Amino acid sequence: MAISAKAKQPGMKESQKESIAGWLFISPWIIGFVVFTLGPLLYAIVLSFFRWDFIQDPTFIGLRNFERMFGDKLFWQSLKVTVTYGMMRVPMGIIVGIGAAILLNQRVKLLGLWRVTYYLPVILPPVATTLMWMWIYNPRYGVINNFLLSVFHIQGPSWLQDQRLVLPSFMVMAVWGAMGRNMLIYLSGLQGISRELYDAADVDGAKSPTKFFYITLPMLSPVIFFNLITGMIDVFRLFSQPFIMTEGGPRNASLFFYYYMFQYISERLQVGYAASFARRRLGCTMKEK
Repeated sequence: MAISAKAKQPGMKESQKESIAGWLFISPWIIGFVVFTLGPLLYAIVLSFFRWDFIQDPTFIGLRNFERMFGDKLFWQSLKVTVTYGMMRVPMGIIVGIGAAILLNQRVKLLGLWRVTYYLPVILPPVATTLMWMWIYNPRYGVINNFLLSVFHIQGPSWLQDQRLVLPSFMVMAVWGAMGRNMLIYLSGLQGISRELYDAADVDGAKSPTKFFYITLPMLSPVIFFNLITGMIDVFRLFSQPFIMTEGGPRNASLFFYYYMFQYISERLQVGYAASFARRRLGCTMKEK
């Protein structure tokens, strides 16, 4: 019995060393999460019960910020705009991403160049791409309206000044910007599908649409779900484009949730009220998940 106990002791010490090493390896992430994510989140929750303008000391007001928020028409307008935009942008991003991944999964010439070209918008600065799309959507000098006028002799609309077209315009820009990232994720998912499944389908005489709907899509479902979640998170974090292009207009048609919260922090200095927005935003994001 003494020999067996002594034999077990080295194994126990080895497992403890592995456990300590594991915690040391993940400690940078834990510290970063606590300092930069969990800490600010808890602070925002506490701050939502106060009135604070960066100048005077915070004043505890209980649930008044939430009462004001639920009675704020612009708050509900920003939530409506964000959800409507997400219902357009996320499904379209999934469709375009899968289509691009399937095309770039074929054996074509200069495949590496095409993949880099499709991924290039992801690494471009958001402000630069936003200014580029402002020029594209310009009603007088923009590429789209000049194309419509020269080819179809049609006077194009004011894309960013029309209440009906501003959200679709944002959606096209966002799908273009995120296509490379989504394409890369879907491409890795496609290459992880076993070729034997397609060979068995060929033996059974299945055609390409059948293989796509009964093999490709089911095998890509975890990747699609991942992009669905990350896409909704991106929707609730949208800020640069409405801030630079429309400032919430026309008539609050592009008043996105994050931009409306920013207005209360930077322009109106109502930090506690904006913190109640952040808490509501967290709840909306969790519901989407």
